[in-house]
Amino acid sequence: MKILAAMSGGVDSAVAAARAKEAGHDVVGVHLALSRMPGTLRTGSRGCCTVEDAMDARRVANLLDIPFYVWDFSERFKADVVDDFVAEYEAGRTPNPCLRCNEKIKFEALLDKAIALGFDAVATGHYANVLETENGIELHRASAEAKDQSYVLGVLTQNQLRHCYFPLGDTPSKTLVRQEAAERGIQIAQKPDSYDICFIPEGDTRAWLDEHMHREPGDIVDQDGNVVGGHDGAQGYTVGQRRGLAIGRPAPDGKPRYVLSIRPVSNQVVVGPKEALNVATIAGGRYSLTSEPGFDLASPFRCEVQIRAHADPAPATAQLIEINEAERTENHRAEATHEIVVTVDEPLTGVAPGQSAVLYIGTRVLGQFTIDRAISRRPSGF
Repeated sequence: MKILAAMSGGVDSAVAAARAKEAGHDVVGVHLALSRMPGTLRTGSRGCCTVEDAMDARRVANLLDIPFYVWDFSERFKADVVDDFVAEYEAGRTPNPCLRCNEKIKFEALLDKAIALGFDAVATGHYANVLETENGIELHRASAEAKDQSYVLGVLTQNQLRHCYFPLGDTPSKTLVRQEAAERGIQIAQKPDSYDICFIPEGDTRAWLDEHMHREPGDIVDQDGNVVGGHDGAQGYTVGQRRGLAIGRPAPDGKPRYVLSIRPVSNQVVVGPKEALNVATIAGGRYSLTSEPGFDLASPFRCEVQIRAHADPAPATAQLIEINEAERTENHRAEATHEIVVTVDEPLTGVAPGQSAVLYIGTRVLGQFTIDRAISRRPSGF
């Protein structure tokens, strides 16, 4: 096959490109320039997609003796990832920009361009498996769950999966990948993994948001709507937060209060007891399917749901339902007519609207949705 290897400058994508070439494919390397004003150097392992990363990717391509290009996707990245990130915070949600980047940049913009140029597939260093079954193409967890990255790929569609190539899917550990890189003479074998949001390399999300959003003072209220304090901008708060709350009076029981939700329309931050963070049901109207389910989504079905990249999957029952207009709230997406509703067997904690929930049946990824509503187990929940 003719393979376009997306090379981030990290060890995973370097080994993926090397394996693709070793397997006999015609491989071309490409690095995506996503920042309009990239820094010249990384700070430890913070951020990614810098000039230094592009140089690392080029050195690997030279070692592998494959053609190498840098493609400027900065305009598309700003529109589909950065602007979406800001819009989600303005709507009172906490987004995952890495999933949005996979959806809109790496496996939409990049893949579309690759296919237009005659490539058969795009190879990346993700740890996941694509299987062809009698029901079509399916995305499955990697062989080693400790490194499994199927969660961040849950946004992919059936057609996109047909053009995805994940050479690392059967590799048991990242340690083995680093060892293989060293044996191949790849100099970045011990390069640290990147973390934090790539366009906020300093890691201070609140300070970054302050520069990109207007802050409007508002009320901090309890679950019954009583004003208990004030805030200088709701975007500075996250669900589950305890410290930094400007609450003028203690709770009746004297226990600490936590952020339970953000109400963007009324510009309120809702606080309450820790037990109210236990979530029984999550729902979202921004959803997609990775593979054909093989059953009616409108009927309740058993599955597992994962709400963070490294979270344990939680047994649950899910269903696709039509939104009742009489029951629509500010937490529903205005454009959504249907939503996926998931009720977990045991309560989830640390759930914030804006997070992505990925549904699994066994090791197979069924699809994903962005959480719009997280409903507490308590009857007086939000």
